[in-house]
Amino acid sequence: MSPTVFKEGKYRFHFFSKEEERIHIHVVSPDGEAKFWLEPTISLANYFGLTKRELNHLQKTVERHKNEIIRKWKKHFKA
Repeated sequence: MSPTVFKEGKYRFHFFSKEEERIHIHVVSPDGEAKFWLEPTISLANYFGLTKRELNHLQKTVERHKNEIIRKWKKHFKA
């Protein structure tokens, strides 16, 4: 299961249900994918197919939605 947290333009921000415990978010688009850690600080974990410009935009988006992501993470994983 891969619940969508939110969408912005061509990007879908989502979780994988059976993965690691550390809070993070996956982002997919037709061009590539990225994964961002939310703790201890927001940082890029890995990516492919995306430009530096896209990654910067995505990191800023994750920063803006940080509270929503954490809230939905805790609800989904019952943390």
